[in-house]
Amino acid sequence: MIRVVLPAHLKVLARIDGEVRLDVAGPVTPGSVLDALEDRYPVLRGTIRDHGTLRRRAFVRYYACERDLSHDPPDTPLPEPVAKGAEPFLIVGAMAGG
Repeated sequence: MIRVVLPAHLKVLARIDGEVRLDVAGPVTPGSVLDALEDRYPVLRGTIRDHGTLRRRAFVRYYACERDLSHDPPDTPLPEPVAKGAEPFLIVGAMAGG
């Protein structure tokens, strides 16, 4: 069971309370977690990654085990604590400005 933490605006959009728990078939990667998330909550398609290219949106970041995984390829295995459900996979809305 993979644990996913979403930013507040995406939880409101998908009507989610708290963190999401997903069963992910096959290797646990950012891509497979997002595939499972979008399958379960179709309203999130296009909000985290682009519809056509499936590339991460510019102001969205991925974190796990205190590491920024945003620029890792989508098929990179997630850390073992995430794959075992001990640590969450965090999807964070980045802030810009100054």
